[in-house]
This record gives sequence, structure tokens and C-alpha cells, in this order.
Amino acid sequence: MTTIWSYVLMIIGFAILIKGADVFVDGAASVARRFRISDLAIGLTVVAFGTSAPELFVNLIAGIRGNTDIAIGNVLGSNIANTLLILGIAAVIRPLSVSRGTVWREIPFSLLAVIVLGLMANDRLIDHRDFSDISRSDGLVLLCFFMIFLYYAFTAANGIEEPVQHVPAKTYGLPGASIRLVAGLVGLSLGGRWIVAGAVAAADHFGLSQSVVGLTVVAVGTSLPELATSAAAAYKGKVEMAVGNVVGSNIFNIFLVLGATATIIPLPFKTESNLDVGMTVFTGLLLFSFMFSGRKGQVDRWEGAVALLLYAAYIGYRIVGQ
Repeated sequence: MTTIWSYVLMIIGFAILIKGADVFVDGAASVARRFRISDLAIGLTVVAFGTSAPELFVNLIAGIRGNTDIAIGNVLGSNIANTLLILGIAAVIRPLSVSRGTVWREIPFSLLAVIVLGLMANDRLIDHRDFSDISRSDGLVLLCFFMIFLYYAFTAANGIEEPVQHVPAKTYGLPGASIRLVAGLVGLSLGGRWIVAGAVAAADHFGLSQSVVGLTVVAVGTSLPELATSAAAAYKGKVEMAVGNVVGSNIFNIFLVLGATATIIPLPFKTESNLDVGMTVFTGLLLFSFMFSGRKGQVDRWEGAVALLLYAAYIGYRIVGQ
């Protein structure tokens, strides 16, 4: 009964987590507008943070509770799901055109993020130490990379009239915005706690490692905002937004989410997680190769189908072969 209740709480936790992120973004966007911050800046910061807030809060809670395998698995699994599952679904709905800037800057930047992570996490292989971890100093370096990416995003966005992320249209007064900020943070914290507890229970019940549960169930659940955003953007024909949302989320996940988590608590890294690091690099290279196969600068429907098949095969392999 306890296990069943843990699963129920985990499902409820995903709903509360995602809703909490939406409410938080509404409140934060309203406060930002009161300080005369442009919608473009809000889209690049507040709204972009909102789509990564589920991963961030789950990771922070997992790290604080000592479930560090869930934290690392969640980030790597989210990035794999973003590229193969979410972009795959979006491309099947409608072929995705990609701008030159995304091809030559954002996608390589997301590849750089996971390569930097792989180098930081492999102290045992590189320096022949007794253990590997993503230390506090590593976390601070990742956060520095995140600040560089934010600077680039603002610089590259000069001259763009519309925000790259959908900014809430309604503006609330200060009391309403403050209530939403607090309610959003409470929802993110509570949902994150229930998800981590449910993930630990699922790992114990099914005999799976916490990293595999983080890579699969937790990663897909925390990626639901990106899935909804990209699928809706593809359906409405805003295909550049679909790709930009996913690639930006991948960069946020490693530089911000993992950087913030490791800064608070160092994350031990198991050598077997290099398989997931390698898969994350492969998905980035695959997305880059899609830009030059078929119609240049576009992810076609058949490529989206290939991505979905690869995702199903990899997740199946990780579950069965652990």
C-alpha cells in the first residue's frame, strides 16, 4: 500500500510541479513588467527558467536528500528525451525548419555543455582518482558557462521584435504577483519532494537503479513542459520555436540545473553513467547531422520517426540491460 501511495503521490507531484512552474512564471513575469523589463528579456530569462524549473527543483531536492543518481539521471535523461522524444514528436507533426544561428551556434553550444560535463565528471578516468564527482567548483564553472550563454542569448536577440519564448499576456498587480510567486515555489518544492520519494520507491520496488529511474520516468515527467510547448509550436507552424525551445532547455539543464545542484551539494558520478553522457553527445551530433541530410536546415518527418525509434530502443536497453 505504501508503494502504491508513493506512485500516486509521484503522479500528483508531476502535476503540481508543472503547474507550480506556470504559476511562478506568471508571477515573475508580472513583477518584471512592473520594472519595465521588455518581453524579449522576460522570454529569455523568466520564461526560459520556468521550463527548466521542474528539473531544477527535482535535482535540488534529490541532491539534498542524498539521491544524487536521480539528479544526474534526470538531467541526462531530460536532454536525451528533449532531442529524441520531443523533437521527434514535433517533427512528425510538422517538419522543423531551423535557423542558421541555431545550427551553427546553439546546437554546438549544447554539445559543448555535455562534453564539459563529461570531462568534469570523469576524475577517476582522467586523474586516476579513487572516485569521480561533480564538485562545487565544477558547479560554479557550469554556472559561469550559463552566464556566458545568457549574454550570448541577449546579444543574438538584438533586433528581434518577438520573444523567443511565449510570455504570459496577463499582468497581475503586486499582491497577485507575489501570491503567485510564493504559490509557484511551494508547488515546485512540494511536487519535487513527492517525485523524488516516488522515484526512490519505484527503484526499490522494481529492482532498478535510481539513475535509470531518473533517466526514464523522472526525466520524461520533468520534460512535459518542453513537450507541450514544442508540440504546440509545431502544430501552429512555429517550427523554429519548437527547436529553439528544446536546444535552449538542453543548455539550461546542464549549465544551470546541474551547476546549481552541484554548487549546493557535490554529486558523485558513477562510471556507468558515461553511457548516458555518450548518448547525450550522440543525440546532439544526430540533430546536427539532420541539418544536412534531406532538405538542408530542416528536420523532416522521417528523421523525427528515426529519433523516436532510437529513444525507445535506448530506454529499453537501459531498463533491461542495467
